[in-house]
Amino acid sequence: MDVDEPSPPPAKRLKTTRERATKQHSKQSIFAPFRALGLVTNHVPFAVQLRSYKGSTEGPQIHILTCIGQSWLLWEGGKMRLLFVGQEAPLPLSAVAFDAVDGDYIWAAAGPHLIKYYRGKEVTRITSPEEVNISQILCFGSQILALSEDGSKLFIWHTPANELYTTIDFPPDFTATHLLHPATYLNKVLIGSAQGALQLWNIRTRTHLFTFPSSRFSSAVGSHAVTCLVQSPAVDVVAIGFSSSQAIVYNIRTDESIMKLSMASGGIRAMAFRSDNEPILATASSTGQIATWDLSKSARLVHLSRMAHGAGVTALYFVPGQPLLLSAGEDNSVKQWLFDSPLAPPRFLKGRSGHSRSPHLVRYYGHDGKNILTASADRSLRCVSVVRDSRSFELSQGSIEKKASAMHISADEFKLPPAIAISWSETRTKDWDDIMTGHGEAGARSWWLLEKRIGKFSFGAGNRGSGPSVSGVRAVCVSACGNFGLAGTEDGSVGMWNLQSGILRKSFDLTKPVKGEKKKKAKESEKIVTGIVTDALNRMVVVSTLAGTLHFFDFYTTEPQAVVTLPSAAVSVVLHRGNNMLAVNCEDLVVRILDIETRRTVRELRGFKGKVLDLAFSPDSRWLITTSLDSIIRTFDIPSGCLIDAFRVNSIATSLSFSPTADFLATSHVDSVGLYLWTNRAQFTEVITKSVQEDEIVELNLPSMQGVDEAEGLEALEGEILPPSDIYATPQQLADGLVTLTLLPHSRWQTLLNLETIQQRNKPKEPPKPPEKAPFFLPTLPGTEQRFALDAQAPDKGTGKMHLNRGVLASVESEFVRKLLEEDNNGKYELFFNYVKALSPAAIDLELRSLSSTKHLVLFIHALTQRLSTHRDFEAVQTFVDVFLRIHGDVLIVNEETMGPLQELAEVQKRESERVLELITSSLGTLSFVRQVA
Repeated sequence: MDVDEPSPPPAKRLKTTRERATKQHSKQSIFAPFRALGLVTNHVPFAVQLRSYKGSTEGPQIHILTCIGQSWLLWEGGKMRLLFVGQEAPLPLSAVAFDAVDGDYIWAAAGPHLIKYYRGKEVTRITSPEEVNISQILCFGSQILALSEDGSKLFIWHTPANELYTTIDFPPDFTATHLLHPATYLNKVLIGSAQGALQLWNIRTRTHLFTFPSSRFSSAVGSHAVTCLVQSPAVDVVAIGFSSSQAIVYNIRTDESIMKLSMASGGIRAMAFRSDNEPILATASSTGQIATWDLSKSARLVHLSRMAHGAGVTALYFVPGQPLLLSAGEDNSVKQWLFDSPLAPPRFLKGRSGHSRSPHLVRYYGHDGKNILTASADRSLRCVSVVRDSRSFELSQGSIEKKASAMHISADEFKLPPAIAISWSETRTKDWDDIMTGHGEAGARSWWLLEKRIGKFSFGAGNRGSGPSVSGVRAVCVSACGNFGLAGTEDGSVGMWNLQSGILRKSFDLTKPVKGEKKKKAKESEKIVTGIVTDALNRMVVVSTLAGTLHFFDFYTTEPQAVVTLPSAAVSVVLHRGNNMLAVNCEDLVVRILDIETRRTVRELRGFKGKVLDLAFSPDSRWLITTSLDSIIRTFDIPSGCLIDAFRVNSIATSLSFSPTADFLATSHVDSVGLYLWTNRAQFTEVITKSVQEDEIVELNLPSMQGVDEAEGLEALEGEILPPSDIYATPQQLADGLVTLTLLPHSRWQTLLNLETIQQRNKPKEPPKPPEKAPFFLPTLPGTEQRFALDAQAPDKGTGKMHLNRGVLASVESEFVRKLLEEDNNGKYELFFNYVKALSPAAIDLELRSLSSTKHLVLFIHALTQRLSTHRDFEAVQTFVDVFLRIHGDVLIVNEETMGPLQELAEVQKRESERVLELITSSLGTLSFVRQVA
């Protein structure tokens, strides 16, 4: 008796060594700078322009020009839409202004340069004599005036020719700080100084006309610096602000003081007069307060907004003829205030704002990659929109400003401490709170992003149903189902609350031993919880501690299942719920990746030169991105454990988050209030993911608000050109012993198997009605594709009838049969099966039913046998066999010519089915063994 020899196991694909290309290729980073978000303004005062358009019925448009470091932003005041972003200057901007002749142009001072922009692009650059830095500029007709940074010189240029007209040198005891052109004073400028004195100059003749000594203003003012100069609606009258928190309304023609006023705290930073026939003056201080004064009653204080801005106010501007006040502050915000009545307090109307201090925690929200949650030291939680800046907002913490105003204290005292942990789940975002944050000693709080506000519950604060008081929250986690929130504290307590009711449901005891082990006395470090994660199915809770232990609990019974001890303390943990990979940031500068199913360490990532600050998985869990104190953002390939990308930035990245759509990486940095996006070049082009050495780390600049230029962006996204030896093409069959499927959806073959049932279910209730008059049509050829019989006979002119050439139609074969006949009998029928896989299930069923001759039936059976022998398209062949036998089974049984091919197909089918079953059983057994070993 013949015994079949067992088939050998599938052979592994051998690694092939390729010679290195002689041409060296410059290494490009996987991530390229894209754009910055959340930047509105800085300490530089804004410039305002009113523009009227012919035929417009909405009044003049307000344009607001703000600075953000080395660039500027142009906002439309009606809806606070961002119109233009200026091209970056070589140095930070110190002043901006609109051109006085042509309002389409913008001037900006950057170091010793005066740069002229048009629609965001630089068109002209002027450099000051001896490259003296410029601190302030004033567009004065066809001239532009600029003060030197040391306040000793005034430069004057003619803007049409951009030529230096003249230079004015000030006396040694006069340090210029501010410029003002008094209304109706031809060729005159009023200059304030750091000594508190003012000088009036004729810039055309370079003549010093008059000096206003500081003693003229008040003996109490002394020599305090002039911080602000503003023209009033009345001719000859100006307002002068001093660093001593005092301001004077002064008549420069008669050289006499009209009235004086003083703010409670901070120096005067900005002032503005109303011009709608209301004698109101607004002043702003360096502490963020805005005060309004009634000048008709000897500068009586009307209202004081103590929390108008979170930092010093840099500029104020009353829109001419409107009760609308514009303000900008160092807290990265521009606001508009509306006065409902002359003596009513200003009401906040609209504005744009961002974090006033650097964000330290960044997390993408949702699975569409459109929103980012950011937490900052300014005690705020913001949602930043990647799509449109106008959709960004700060989550409300209640009416804290109203309470602070009533108690005359700062609103920051009512805000929660900065968040040190964020977790979310959008599963129940339409029903109840979906975000949870940890605030250290203040406990944990819930938030509802849909309503843009703080939630109802403060977990662990001792409120009704919240359980015992919990302080020192270090980690939080929201379950994947969105029903539960977990919080861990410094004293080792871990609780789980219901987000809908705020009731404590379960507690997890870190000191409780695993079943079968003795209870040990826990160290103090073992009580400090540093991270909490739950899996996607709510089966397991993993808690990390500062002692380097990972505690595994059952989600429902809270029973401890295992304790894994790491070589070093665990600082933070990140779980990829798709494949249960847990990344642990350890204090020994090693990131360890564990499989929470087997509880074994699968990778150890090293090479850090500083403390690791944050971790993030890529959506497909193939990459792990880290940021550390050495200012390097690293990308590790988890399957190989190699460092495949690293780039250094000039500012340490404190936190990062990878987009769920894998298109952007978001980072926050220590010295910036913005959020920075880096595009993933691997999404758009081929990227080499080879191991990176220390000397191959590239340096990248932070993204700008403008983003990359179109040409530069395309160049940055271009892939590296690989030599032919480095290009790997995946073969159709990895090894001869393996079985390959079609990679087509499973539903395609299920539809083909159940096509009759589907057609019967979708059968119309009434037959289609024929048209009243049948249109002219061309005869078609048989087959699933629509083809016309162009060789048909012309109609008989005598009878008016058309006679088709039946011989032509009978000799024409469908494309299905033609490709079947063209294949080699001993081949793999590659072209034929590629054509069949491209057809729809209904078309395949029609083609199989159209096989009428015995020759075609035998040929199709042979094609199935050959395809099975090559181990290709296994599930497709099984479907074809089932449908083919169902349709032609009665014909094949009574026909002797088909018995031999059918028997051969049955033998090959049995052999291949046994091989597939053996491979699947072997794989399942190996997987089960690996899980049991742990």
